Amino acid sequence: MSLPGANPRTHPAEVVSRLGEDELEQLLGNDELVGWVRHELGALDELVAQWNEPRIAYLSPEFGLTALIPQYAGGLGILAGDHMKAASDLGLPIAGVGLLYRDGVFRQLIEEGQQEETHHSVDPRGIGASDTGVTVQVPMPGREVTARVWRIDVGRVPLLLLDTNVAGNAKRDRGITDALYQGWGHHRAEQEMILGVGGARALAALGWPVSVFHLNEGHAGFITLELIDRVIENGDVGAALERVRPGLLFTTHTPVPAGIDRFDRDTIQPYLEIWADRWEAPVDDLWQIGSDPEDPDKFNMAALCLRVAAEANGVSELHGEVSRGLFAGVGIGDRIQSVTNGVHARTWTAPHLQTVFDDLLGEGWATGDGEAWDRIVDIDKAALDAARQQSSALLSDMLRRRTGADIDSGALLIGFARRFAPYKRATLFLRHRERLVELLESDDRPIHFLFAGKAHPADQMGKDLVAELVGFAESADSRGRVTFIPDYDMDIAAGLVQGCDIWLNNPIRPREASGTSGEKSALNGGLNCSILDGWWAEMFDGKNGWAIPMSGHEDPEARDDEEAAAVLDLIEAIRDEYHTARPVFNGRIRHAWQTLGPRVTANRMLREYRDRFYGPALERTS
Repeated sequence: MSLPGANPRTHPAEVVSRLGEDELEQLLGNDELVGWVRHELGALDELVAQWNEPRIAYLSPEFGLTALIPQYAGGLGILAGDHMKAASDLGLPIAGVGLLYRDGVFRQLIEEGQQEETHHSVDPRGIGASDTGVTVQVPMPGREVTARVWRIDVGRVPLLLLDTNVAGNAKRDRGITDALYQGWGHHRAEQEMILGVGGARALAALGWPVSVFHLNEGHAGFITLELIDRVIENGDVGAALERVRPGLLFTTHTPVPAGIDRFDRDTIQPYLEIWADRWEAPVDDLWQIGSDPEDPDKFNMAALCLRVAAEANGVSELHGEVSRGLFAGVGIGDRIQSVTNGVHARTWTAPHLQTVFDDLLGEGWATGDGEAWDRIVDIDKAALDAARQQSSALLSDMLRRRTGADIDSGALLIGFARRFAPYKRATLFLRHRERLVELLESDDRPIHFLFAGKAHPADQMGKDLVAELVGFAESADSRGRVTFIPDYDMDIAAGLVQGCDIWLNNPIRPREASGTSGEKSALNGGLNCSILDGWWAEMFDGKNGWAIPMSGHEDPEARDDEEAAAVLDLIEAIRDEYHTARPVFNGRIRHAWQTLGPRVTANRMLREYRDRFYGPALERTS
């Protein structure tokens, strides 16, 4: 039966809402379908009934749960979504807090080789959100803004999304939560006030006994104002801060100053004055908490969070080291620890491969059980080859549907999918075009490059990279063996990490804080070929993939030329091994599974947060 709006990019709740009476009657007459729906709903109800009343809040500006819920822009949001899912798996008493973006996240179009953007409006109920009936007020200069609180259950974990598109708000205020990372200045500041102050008030209005607040990046740092407001006496901001500090944890995700929200004094001071006047305290006391160590007339959200949090961490061992240097001027940068990011195994591993793992390893593989992964050495060649071939076939089908492109049967598939930020160097391999064309011309040992990713609408350099790559893919030189897949989302990401044989990553070290796409590929039997940056710097062992040699040149052009040549050298060697020494290649896959499987899961990550941070923080605040 063909249903209105029934396409892979439409949430089931929205599809059902569009059905007419006749169509509903027809579906209700399908006993098999109704039985399946009842079974799934029963299992979901049973799971949600096991929830623990939240005592920990995880605040993030974006959450990537599924492509059907467009409330994420990139890695930060995908990580937040995986954090929620792993917390549900472990039964941790956590609630997520974010914003509901009515315009969703921009969709990418490629018009005449250039990236263009469009938005599609989001109906909260159409993405499975329910109205909690709670609204909160957040003070802004000269007014208060109302935010409605929506809820999405992520298994046993509730996710609250605040929405200012509420009757009674001025038109300007209804648009505060319109779109993710669009606009700057007052608009961004007010989004972050809603997230931080509004988020804390939403949790309190629901009556949840939350005492620990985990800030995923600095966007929620204004929660500090609300928490201080609850305990301050006699205008003593410092003493109040010491009382709220034990329950605050901050995770930084950026290794470069440009990735931090830094506001001008004229922008932020009016918001701080609201609280200073309320407490009869000097506004400078609040300004100093977030004062930028390099420019005292800038308000630095990461500096704010570092100064108020009891604990702070980077998202890989290398990133922790980089962060201690980056934030040395804050005065407490030496306390930054690290918890390496992981990915939710059941979300990202191909379903048919999950079945193989469940049968061979037991269900512990998905939680990072090392003993379970040790049994992967027993996977035989036939099972491994069958699983990889099925993944490749599914990827080929997706490409055909999305782009019309075909892949040579048996080609080595090399994937690259991430935000098109200049430091990630998506077009690095194009620097030695003649050498690349030579590799692409081989019919005996074919390779096929698959690229996906968006540039931020305001990032012209990123857009130029998209155009350069699309231009090469459409040229005769590519021989149809370089494909760009537009409108990158979680579904495209899943298809690529599940089907590609090699995952390519060549950022400028050390600007990749962690990166998780390569971890997803590793779970699916893809082998990483990467600069030793982020998570790969600590998990590469010389046999479970390849490390791209790094140049010693300080000159960026010379460095990029050398590292581009190194990438092509490695790809040629990998291609030859794949096509002429498959037992060696398959041995690498087994070894990569055994050494990386226990380490790349979000369940491992959540256990670290639980044992090292959440547990002690709950004890401090109980």
